[in-house]
Amino acid sequence: MRLILLMVLAALLSGCGYNQIQQKDEAVKAGWSEVLNQYKRRADLIPNLVSTVKGYAAHEQQVLTQVTEARAKVGQINVNADDAASLQQFQQAQGELSGALSRLMAVVESYPNLKADQAFLNLQTQLEGTENRITVARGRYIQLVQDYNTYIRSFPQNLVAMMFGYKQKPNFTVENERAIQEAPAVDFGQAPATPQQPPPPQPAN
Repeated sequence: MRLILLMVLAALLSGCGYNQIQQKDEAVKAGWSEVLNQYKRRADLIPNLVSTVKGYAAHEQQVLTQVTEARAKVGQINVNADDAASLQQFQQAQGELSGALSRLMAVVESYPNLKADQAFLNLQTQLEGTENRITVARGRYIQLVQDYNTYIRSFPQNLVAMMFGYKQKPNFTVENERAIQEAPAVDFGQAPATPQQPPPPQPAN
């Protein structure tokens, strides 16, 4: 009798979306892991990037310090994606790092020799690819969270979610999206600018 009741209960839970909730929850977790992975990839590139820029522009100490400090702040945050306040703090720190990188790249424009350096070119290619991967990973995560939240709010899945403690998950805010859209531009495909030569002296009359 007990076995029959368990089988009936399992069928009811499956029919009410319990298995789908599990699958969608795991998909969200996997999506978040990929977001963190791409942000870590960017953070790992920064020390070499700062070191290379410093070799050509050591006196730009303020900008270099801002990038280093912003990276350190990101590394100190122990983010919990299921907590809205924690996620907001994490994204604010990532936005500050993006802003610092933007300022660093603006400084680079003034150093043609740096823009032509092979080590820097390799780093900027990796950074550009990582920024694109961050955008893709974030977009996928946003969709996964929206799908999960919509599903557990729908009847009768909402009853199963309530029974087993599944709650809505926070997502990136509009402000967070704006920060990502303003991520640093790292396209140095154009040829380095050459300094203008002074006009030749005019012959005396």
